[in-house]
Amino acid sequence: MSDPDLPSDLPNGWSIPKQDHVRVRDIDCLSDNWYRLYRVGFDLKRTDGSWQHQTREAYDRGNGAGVLLYNLADRTVILTKQFRMPSFVNGNEDGMLIEVPAGVLDDRDPMLAVIAEVEEETGYKIGKLVQVFDLFMSPGSVTERLHLFVAEVTREHREGEGGGLLEEGEDIDVLEVPFDDILPMITDGRIRDAKTVILLQHALLTGLLGK
Repeated sequence: MSDPDLPSDLPNGWSIPKQDHVRVRDIDCLSDNWYRLYRVGFDLKRTDGSWQHQTREAYDRGNGAGVLLYNLADRTVILTKQFRMPSFVNGNEDGMLIEVPAGVLDDRDPMLAVIAEVEEETGYKIGKLVQVFDLFMSPGSVTERLHLFVAEVTREHREGEGGGLLEEGEDIDVLEVPFDDILPMITDGRIRDAKTVILLQHALLTGLLGK
């Protein structure tokens, strides 16, 4: 049930249920550029029963979805490599990151969204996915929920070159990484994208990739 005391103009997609320990007082949009940055004022009930007013900023880029594509016949996983500017300015020397195919939902169903992203980025046309996680990736500052899937593919699933969309500034390389290289690449830092590490470790721990 929504709180009648909430600001009437909640950002699109936001849902703030009525709770006894938090009262949202005001929401201000600080930036509306590529995505949106909000400042939220709220009262939080502390463990001693007292109330404390706090202000935090939340970056809203929408929710997203990603998928680990694995080929049991060839014993490879299908990953992407592309330039990520925020990583470049924070110590990632060339700005390139190896990742699972992923993208923003843009109000689409997570499964349908990730199927479309896979085809755009890798050229693989898939239809059968299994959802394994629904995670908040950086809850201290970003609103994003990330829906993560796994899907088995074969060479026959690849119907195009992939590479992403030029109009969105994408220039994506498609990689086929052998199963035996996964753990060494995580360990030595060649793979350091969080969603990708989570999905790869899930696959290794659960035996998804076979023996």
